[in-house]
Amino acid sequence: MTVLGHPRSWSCQWLPLLMLLLGTGHEPGVEGVTHYKAGDPVILYVNKVGPYHNPQETYHYYQLPVCCPEKIRHKSLSLGEVLDGDRMAESLYEIRFRENAEKKVLCHMQLSSAQVEQLRQAIEELYYFEFVVDDLPLRGFVGYMEESGFLPHSHKIGLWTHLDFHLEFHGDRIIFANVSVRDVKPHSLDGLRPDEFLGLTHTYSVRWSETSVERRSDRRRGDDGGFFPRTLEIHWLSIINSMVLVFLLVGFVAVILMRVLRNDLARYNLDEETTSGGAGDDFDQGDNGWKIIHTDVFRFPPYRGLLCAVLGVGAQFLALGTGIIVMALLGMFNVHRHGAINSAAILLYALTCCISGYVSSHFYRQIGGERWVWNIILTTSLFSVPFFLTWSVVNSVHWANGSTQALPATTILLLLTVWLLVGFPLTVIGGIFGKNNASPFDAPCRTKNIAREIPPQPWYKSTLIHMTVGGFLPFSAISVELYYIFATVWGREQYTLYGILFFVFAILLSVGACISIALTYFQLSGEDYRWWWRSVLSVGSTGLFIFLYSVFYYARRSNMSGAVQTVEFFGYSLLTGYVFFLMLGTISFFSSLKFIRYIYVNLKMD
Repeated sequence: MTVLGHPRSWSCQWLPLLMLLLGTGHEPGVEGVTHYKAGDPVILYVNKVGPYHNPQETYHYYQLPVCCPEKIRHKSLSLGEVLDGDRMAESLYEIRFRENAEKKVLCHMQLSSAQVEQLRQAIEELYYFEFVVDDLPLRGFVGYMEESGFLPHSHKIGLWTHLDFHLEFHGDRIIFANVSVRDVKPHSLDGLRPDEFLGLTHTYSVRWSETSVERRSDRRRGDDGGFFPRTLEIHWLSIINSMVLVFLLVGFVAVILMRVLRNDLARYNLDEETTSGGAGDDFDQGDNGWKIIHTDVFRFPPYRGLLCAVLGVGAQFLALGTGIIVMALLGMFNVHRHGAINSAAILLYALTCCISGYVSSHFYRQIGGERWVWNIILTTSLFSVPFFLTWSVVNSVHWANGSTQALPATTILLLLTVWLLVGFPLTVIGGIFGKNNASPFDAPCRTKNIAREIPPQPWYKSTLIHMTVGGFLPFSAISVELYYIFATVWGREQYTLYGILFFVFAILLSVGACISIALTYFQLSGEDYRWWWRSVLSVGSTGLFIFLYSVFYYARRSNMSGAVQTVEFFGYSLLTGYVFFLMLGTISFFSSLKFIRYIYVNLKMD
């Protein structure tokens, strides 16, 4: 339930396009350390409030009936901060460097019954606030709620009207900041009559202390003083168990497949030598298996333009995912905030559009495609259109509820400009290079004009069974790590296990490639040469399993609720499953293509 009204008018300044292209994001707690002299003013910015269990549902702090200046001055934000829902504004708190303050009055307020009810609902939904001082976040709960006893039942709501700020400094720099209500009693919001006003006096104290820690990154506790969990624990046993299962699976598939292939090649080549006198090009006489369909296995599939677009966008996201993980391993992201990753993802997506254009156009020309312009349009729309539609729905819900997660018009225009000036042109340029550098497909087997009839297939070789097997096995390889990722994106934990993430990502791609080869071999052994789309769908169905896991996570592993959080969670979970479908479908297809080329090149034929 949304308890806040629409946000007050505010404006976000245009961010320079160069800032985006350079990928710079001013992340709290890492950059921009200010040097102070004793007595210098320290500006405290109020930022946002929201339900503790709904990370993506945030509102501007001044949407609550709190102490607010007559004229609100907003801070200029980076792109990453805007995407993260930050909306910083100057506060009424007067803090001076190294000067303590005791019970200073912030403001006096007279709250109506409607405003009191608004605060009550916010406290009942466990609303927390976030302030920022010298790029250090300070977080605390808006109020206090107590429920005790069954008979008699008591339900008490209190508002924190006094805040204690604790700041640590080293020399002329602020190293740590925290806000506390440990020794404060909440002001009760119970028992107010509908026509009665509630008088409140908000106060605050400031305590400074010197620390021997010279840098913020050297502190063992988090920037928020432990309000959110800083890191995730490593469940080594589960990770090792997953790795062992994956290695056994990959080894089993590799050994069995190579043994069977060796026997097949020996038998087929022996038959070829003994029957070369009169067998001709057809092997219908007593022969079966994948050799008999050598004149059809390289028959180009239907919807080749769509297939090439899938492969192009999938290759782009493989490069994007690898780039993000490598940048994280190099320490380019601050683990306490997500803004830097958002900026880097937008930057890399725009720059890697050339990969999607090149791969799609290159393969499209190889398999005889003629509608090159349509292929480029399809490639550039394959992800951007579903993303825009999903984002439009999610952003509209945020906007209707007054959430700070709704992007302002200036940011939307900036992102659109980046796509129009960088992403789309790079797709076209990549497509031109791909088309011009494309060589003939060069199939090792000659394709006949008339397609061979496909015999009836057993149920266990159906597309549905292949999708189930091909999707579940890669999903099982990442199921443990998937919990950590969901807990980071949709929870309060901070992800720091990038080395393990890189290893698991490599395992995911390896398992997908091995499973794809095995399933393609079984399909060809049944004399079914329609492997093109089947190879994409079989392992690409991992995206469906990831979406099903997101449903399980929402229902059983999280405390998320409300229309705003639900729409965003399932909207972006669908997009996540779609991205995994594109990535793993691409890996699966090219692995199967490489495997098929290998076995037919090594087959002796006239």
